[in-house]
Amino acid sequence: MKRSEVNDILMEADQFIKAKGYILPPFAYLTPDEFKAEKLKLDGITKARLGWDITDYGLGKFDELGLFLFTVRNGFAEDLKAGRGMLYAEKIMISKKDQISPMHRHNFKAEDIINRGGGDLILELFMSDEEGNIDPEAKVVVPCDGVLKELKPGSLLKLAPGESVTLLPGVWHAFWGEKEDVLIGEVSTVNDDLTDNVFREKIGRFSNITEDVAPQHLLVSDYNNWLD
Repeated sequence: MKRSEVNDILMEADQFIKAKGYILPPFAYLTPDEFKAEKLKLDGITKARLGWDITDYGLGKFDELGLFLFTVRNGFAEDLKAGRGMLYAEKIMISKKDQISPMHRHNFKAEDIINRGGGDLILELFMSDEEGNIDPEAKVVVPCDGVLKELKPGSLLKLAPGESVTLLPGVWHAFWGEKEDVLIGEVSTVNDDLTDNVFREKIGRFSNITEDVAPQHLLVSDYNNWLD
């Protein structure tokens, strides 16, 4: 992706988020220069990888295969190992109409996926077999707002605005917006996008950015290169 495309996506996403009544934290609007000037003070943000995130899964087809994300809060893997401390994370995401976030699962993260407004959110779901691969035969059982739903493997679960589903580790899922773009909330255990995403296809988690213009805001994937 070109940096100019990233900048445009951030601007459009910010407008969409505000239109749905969700307000991002103040650090979202820091410029790269402000981040550099205050990087010691903002160490907690960068270490937890809070902030803007865009992915086209390294395929260069964002409108078809992509996702916008903003990590609002996040703990650390050490907290989970200790069983105490900040054990949770929160994201706000945008799944555009017919834009697929491809089939994947997590080894450790449990997550609530919440339709915060817009169109319907469609999820394709499978369970894992003993080796962690997709089980084409196992029925899918997931809680939706606290009520268990039993689905055939590969079924499509539709979440209208306000509805949610809980996905435990090992539940394979792909999702996309239907009818309109969808604002998605994610509340989860500690989030580790560097190691805890297992994709069905051989794709990457982060985008390759071509620097054709200056960044409007830094992505979480920019922190190491821009702030060292």
